[in-house]
Amino acid sequence: MDARLLHKLFGTEQRWQGPCSIILDAEAGIQTIGTDSIGASATKSYAPRLVSGRIAADSACLLADCSAMLVVQLQKLRQLTGEEIARQAVVIIDPSHVVAVEFFDYSPLGALGMQPPPTRANSHPGTSLRPV
Repeated sequence: MDARLLHKLFGTEQRWQGPCSIILDAEAGIQTIGTDSIGASATKSYAPRLVSGRIAADSACLLADCSAMLVVQLQKLRQLTGEEIARQAVVIIDPSHVVAVEFFDYSPLGALGMQPPPTRANSHPGTSLRPV
């Protein structure tokens, strides 16, 4: 992804942006599908792992000189007692490996000079939009 586009999306003030997904051209994210378990006779059964370039970020920040992107992930681990422990992990990413950024709202569109698309209320797929 072009560094100028990343500067437009994340700004040059080194501010943290809200939740997003950073998609890399590397297999950097590992997600567990299901749960690991220990069966009879201490037989371990591991859930399948999904390896992808998608990193879920609770917060992301692009350094002003565009030398690195910092990503903070909140990880919740459940203990055997049922207690949850929250840990924060920081991932430092080389911006030249960022392929895409997925935001969960329309806020980055303003930085690109775009307006949010019109919302469809009570419309069916395949039909044209009604004039407002």
